[in-house]
Amino acid sequence: MLRKLYDWTMSLASGPRAPWALSAVSFIESSVFPIPPDALLVPMVIARRDRAWFYATLCTIGSIIGGLLGYAIGAFLFDQLAQPILSFYGYADEFASFTERYNDWGVWIVLIAGLTPFPYKVITIASGATGLSLPIFIVASIVARGCRFFIVAALLYWLGPPIKEFIEKRLGLVFTIGLVLLIGGFVAAKYLIPH
Repeated sequence: MLRKLYDWTMSLASGPRAPWALSAVSFIESSVFPIPPDALLVPMVIARRDRAWFYATLCTIGSIIGGLLGYAIGAFLFDQLAQPILSFYGYADEFASFTERYNDWGVWIVLIAGLTPFPYKVITIASGATGLSLPIFIVASIVARGCRFFIVAALLYWLGPPIKEFIEKRLGLVFTIGLVLLIGGFVAAKYLIPH
C-alpha cells in the first residue's frame, strides 16, 4: 500500500498541475500524509532546474502552513481525546513532566526533525500537544523546512540528475541516522534533564 501511494505521488510530478500537487503534498505531509514532498520536489527540479527556487519556496510555505495544522491537531484534539485517558490511567502528571522537558528542548527538536526525513507530522502534533511556544515553533519550522528544501533544490540545480540517484539511494540511511539521533536526544533528555 505504501509503495502504491509513493508511486501515485511520483506520478503527480509530471502532470500539468505539479506545482499545485507539490504545495498540497507539502501541506498535508506536515500533519497526516506519509510521503515527503521530496518525492515530488526531486523530479520536478530535475525536469525544470530553472524553477528550482520556486519549487523549494512552494515546499517551504506549504510545509509551514501544514505544520500549523499539525500543531492545532496536537493542541486541540489532544485535549479532547488523550488528556482524559491520561488522567484516567494516572499518567497526567508524567505527561506534564514530559511537556516541560519537550518545551526545554523543543526548538532543537523542531529544527533537527525539520531538516531530516523524520516524519515532521510527529513533531508538529507533539509541539501542539505540549504547548510549545507557537512563535518558536513557527520560526524553527521556517528555518528547518526552508533549509531542507532549498538545500535539496540547490543540490539538484547545481549537480543535476546524478544527485537524484544519490539522494534516493541514501534517503533510507539519512532517515535512519536522523531517527537514531532524535530518539537518542529524547533518551538523553530523559536522563540529563532534572525531573
